[in-house]
Amino acid sequence: MSTAHPAGGPARRPGRPRPAQSGTEQTRLPRVLAVAGLLLVAIGLYARIWTDWLWFKQLGFTNVFRTRLGTGLLLFLVFGGLTAAVVALNLWLAHRMRPRTRGPETPFTGVTRSLLESRHRLAIALAALSFGLLSGLTAFTQRDLFLAWRHATAFGTTEPWFDRDVSFYVFDYPWWRFVLSQAFWMVGVSLFLVLVAHLALGALQSFTITTTPSGQNIVRRQPARLSGAAQAHMSVLAGVMLVLYAVDCWLDRYGFAVTDNWLFTGIGYADLRSRVVAKNIVAMIALLCALLFFLNARLRRWNIPLLAVVLMLASSVLISGAYPAVVQRFDVQPKGPARERDYISENITATRAAFGINSVEITEDYDATTSVSAGQLKQDAEALPGIRLIDPSLIGPTFEQLQQVRGYYSFPKVLDVDRYTIDGQFTDAVVAAREINHDKIPDKNWTNLHTVYTHGYGVVGAYGNRRQANGEPEWIARDIPTKGKLGETQSRIYFGERTNTYAVVGAPQGADPVELDTPGGGKQGAVETRNTYDGKGGVGIGNPLIRALYAIRFGDVNLLLSTGRVNEASRILYDRTPRERLQKVAPWLTPDSDAYPAVVDGRIVWIVDAYTTSGLYPNSNQVEFRQATSDSQTSVAQQSRPVNYLRNSVKAVVDAGDGEVTLYAWDEADPILKTWQKVYPGKVKPRTAIPEDLLDHMRYPSDLFKVQREVLSRYHTTNPDTWFQQSDLWEVPNDPVAEGKEAPNYLSIKWPGDKEPVFSQTSVLVPRGRENLGAYMAVNADASSPDYGQMRVLKLSDSKQVAGPGQTFNAMNTDETVASKLRPYLMQGSAQAHFGNLLTIPVGGGLLYVSPVYTQQSTTSGGYLVLRFVVVRFGEHIGIGATLQEALDSVFKGDAGASTGEETAGETPQPGAPGTPAEPVTGQEAAQKLLNEAATAFEAADAALKKGDLAGYQKQMDLAKQKVKAADAALR
Repeated sequence: MSTAHPAGGPARRPGRPRPAQSGTEQTRLPRVLAVAGLLLVAIGLYARIWTDWLWFKQLGFTNVFRTRLGTGLLLFLVFGGLTAAVVALNLWLAHRMRPRTRGPETPFTGVTRSLLESRHRLAIALAALSFGLLSGLTAFTQRDLFLAWRHATAFGTTEPWFDRDVSFYVFDYPWWRFVLSQAFWMVGVSLFLVLVAHLALGALQSFTITTTPSGQNIVRRQPARLSGAAQAHMSVLAGVMLVLYAVDCWLDRYGFAVTDNWLFTGIGYADLRSRVVAKNIVAMIALLCALLFFLNARLRRWNIPLLAVVLMLASSVLISGAYPAVVQRFDVQPKGPARERDYISENITATRAAFGINSVEITEDYDATTSVSAGQLKQDAEALPGIRLIDPSLIGPTFEQLQQVRGYYSFPKVLDVDRYTIDGQFTDAVVAAREINHDKIPDKNWTNLHTVYTHGYGVVGAYGNRRQANGEPEWIARDIPTKGKLGETQSRIYFGERTNTYAVVGAPQGADPVELDTPGGGKQGAVETRNTYDGKGGVGIGNPLIRALYAIRFGDVNLLLSTGRVNEASRILYDRTPRERLQKVAPWLTPDSDAYPAVVDGRIVWIVDAYTTSGLYPNSNQVEFRQATSDSQTSVAQQSRPVNYLRNSVKAVVDAGDGEVTLYAWDEADPILKTWQKVYPGKVKPRTAIPEDLLDHMRYPSDLFKVQREVLSRYHTTNPDTWFQQSDLWEVPNDPVAEGKEAPNYLSIKWPGDKEPVFSQTSVLVPRGRENLGAYMAVNADASSPDYGQMRVLKLSDSKQVAGPGQTFNAMNTDETVASKLRPYLMQGSAQAHFGNLLTIPVGGGLLYVSPVYTQQSTTSGGYLVLRFVVVRFGEHIGIGATLQEALDSVFKGDAGASTGEETAGETPQPGAPGTPAEPVTGQEAAQKLLNEAATAFEAADAALKKGDLAGYQKQMDLAKQKVKAADAALR
């Protein structure tokens, strides 16, 4: 039966398979996907690099960007190229040395060898590029290490055991360690790949081929062995590895100066007398083994070089491990100080120099007076006004309630302490910046997050030693717009500690403002005002291409789609926190954990202390940085790493309005600072360039002081025997009112014997394992003082025990007089009492403890802490009063002998006011009276709001709510 065919040609039989796709079609999709992936990576990388360039250019730090990027690329090319070349050369040699004849093969080895021989160039290129890329990327990350080594500055101090300048350990040693690790990587990878290549190409031969007279090849099996060429190749590479190991042993000798031994960081007796000698011996043995391997490339007898390696390893275990252990156990430990005395002495000297405590003044056996008498504080009259009663770690919620204004503003949990000239006098102040809290924005859409809620507003400040009659802080600066005595003229905070998102600001001339500026109050009553950014900060994104690059960088297409909010005049602000900006422009610095705001020449700025650090200062004891700087008030933890050299080399300033970063050299003698000034010339201004108004706000950095007190707890002694016996150790006590170690305090104190009080940072130390006071330390924290940085310690006499912070707090908390004062507040069940920071002040020939006591209405949603009492202790005598003056007079027999300088503002606290006991009332008449008073308070609140008096508004509202609540209770 015939079948008709269509005109297009013969019909395909049913069930006949379709023709297979060509190899090109099968591989096209993976290739397209690979190219597309690489293109996306390239575009993302380009967007990141170009936007970083624009960011650095706007700040004037382009040389930092160019130098780091250029150096990184150079290292990438050098080490990546060198690794690729070494790998490629060795694989090419392995291919050239392959056997020309092929004997019996398994199917797998046959296919593998055929594939490698036919595509050996591709295989060599892929291996070389892959391992070269890994090496190059590793080298790229070491650009700062290279720059420091290339521009190293001598310390001028010689490490005694190897007679090397300290700069060798800080700059040279880590660089050569990195170079050596790269050499190990190159040779080690090559050795592994060459072994695989030789095996894959048939170098492991288990047969011989002989040719008969008739021309026939006869294959005879034999024990498997590598070809002669492969053995020579492997021998040379193994010899190179052993040479590198010898160099590694030689460098290891210096490593003992920067690693821990059984007592400290640095070289000890057993290190110098046994371990260093052992490293030298092992290095020489390794060189001899390397020579045997080089000879084996010709002799090809593996028993001798392999036996040598076994002997080297055994010798290394015996010489580097067992022998030093024997010396340590049977010579050093039994004799203790006799063996280690010189090494301990060097460790003490190096540690005190590295942490800057070698000039600390210690008053031995300070006999603190514990008895009291009338007029005892007369000689310390100037110091009493410097006793801070407003606790920056507790008063944050009060700032929130009285000065937050709206829920999307916030203050930090722990406020800052600063000094301002007010009414012609230096005054300690507790300050905080009112910043935007993006988590509390009412409607968190893109427009609000990035274009409306762009900035905070104003610095709020209060006197450190004064409060209002109702216990609230007495304000130095307050409200929106800012009113007060700080001279603030630029109040907008576009760059702050909470600005962790990018903002798009700016608009064409004449366009309506969209940025929320003041939420209400001020001259315009309750009407919120808007603002258009007019600063010079940020990067212009009017160009659509630049805008597209930022959309790629942030993964946010709204930057392209929101044409109404992103326009030709727009600027984008990002990387806005002070510490973040400092770390980008000066990656060689470590910022202090506490950046603090200050009003300088009318502008709000952030002051950030910055450190140069190292963990490689020879024979200096290492300290764990995070552990040493963490305490009960830590909000930003430092990186966890060991340090044994620390300098406050730079003080940085970040403008809150335009984000400008200015670096000032502070410790201009620091060799690490000098090194980086060579790398980035002109980017750190001299100390003399600091404006006077700015200098008045600079202070001794807190993290430096914390590390120094940690080191000083053991290194206050310079006697090696005392140090070894650990008979005179101190430690930082736990905070009696908060979790963690007790934090240092910024106070104006008068040191015993001085004529004037000075702004200082203070702390107490207790004997290890004890609760009594061991020492009181302070450092001059006034950056404008010629004695700035002078550290002094009162070491208390062992003959008279003075109570420590924990013992003092327990005594205050259980004192019957204190309890009777607090009982009326606590018995209602609607109030809580909170002890503030426990301050220690040297006055009256002894040490005075002062603790403010705050109360808070616990049943009120808007309750906040107010200062109600002050408790003091001198010796065994405890007093409490509504003021510091009253508390001191009660302790010193009715007359302390000097005025505390306390002044109160406002009215006498009314019943029902925040923090006071509610007035007990019942009945219809009493309820009506309370409602009338509530109505009066509501009217007063409205009047305060129209005047822009936000604190007054909040106070009257709280009072009105209390009256209404009391009226309700009276009717029940």
